[in-house]
Amino acid sequence: MKMMKAMLLLDPKFWRIPTWPKQAVSSYSAYVSSCLPDILGKHTYPDDLADAINQPDFTQLIQQFIYDESGSHSDSETSSASQDLPTFYEKITVFTSAVATFYAPSDISGIGGMRCERIHAVDTWRNGPGRYDCIFVSTDPSAEGMRGFDIARVRLLFSFKHEGTKYPCALIHWYSRIGNSVDKNTGMWTVKPDILADGSPFASVIHLNTIFRAAHLLPVYGDEFVPTYLSFTQSLDAFNAYYVNKYIDHHAFEIAF
Repeated sequence: MKMMKAMLLLDPKFWRIPTWPKQAVSSYSAYVSSCLPDILGKHTYPDDLADAINQPDFTQLIQQFIYDESGSHSDSETSSASQDLPTFYEKITVFTSAVATFYAPSDISGIGGMRCERIHAVDTWRNGPGRYDCIFVSTDPSAEGMRGFDIARVRLLFSFKHEGTKYPCALIHWYSRIGNSVDKNTGMWTVKPDILADGSPFASVIHLNTIFRAAHLLPVYGDEFVPTYLSFTQSLDAFNAYYVNKYIDHHAFEIAF
């Protein structure tokens, strides 16, 4: 996420953490970099990784993903009881980025208007803080614009095999749209992080082929000053609402209406 100017204003009702600690898809392929060095590119069990990524139910989320992918249940079912989930004792392979390739003729692109961008999920970026990118997830191909997409933030990129099938996946934290139309003043949709009753993010495991491209979010500001100690690396964790920035490039403008 790009760094914001210090003079931007913030409304208290949009401040997610009252006292923030001071701190100094058309085609995808995955690449190993420098995240969680002890396990990158190696096979590891989800339970062994759950604490490191602060996702205690990580294995269950994978089981739910396999259950949904199997297509053996009714389309009307959105979840299942834990006893109905398939068993999963396989190891996974963790990666730090995935490459999205999509058609974007309005932007300066490659041959035929194709464009590539890398989506990151890494706990240290260029020897600095972590980077966990936001994405457009295709949830309703029949709908137009943002009504066909949901916004999420990637927490982990990984792959695994189950019954002979390889699944490239992402662990994500969801955002929900606020309202049924764009903000009248900015022309952008607004979203909010989905939070469970215990305060933890609403997480899911999704297939990489449901990710369309990266998304750029801007915090919703109001009439109070942003604390001087707020770092740009904290901006996706510190607010209750965000704009989906459709002005970041031509392609985003064409899809996020």
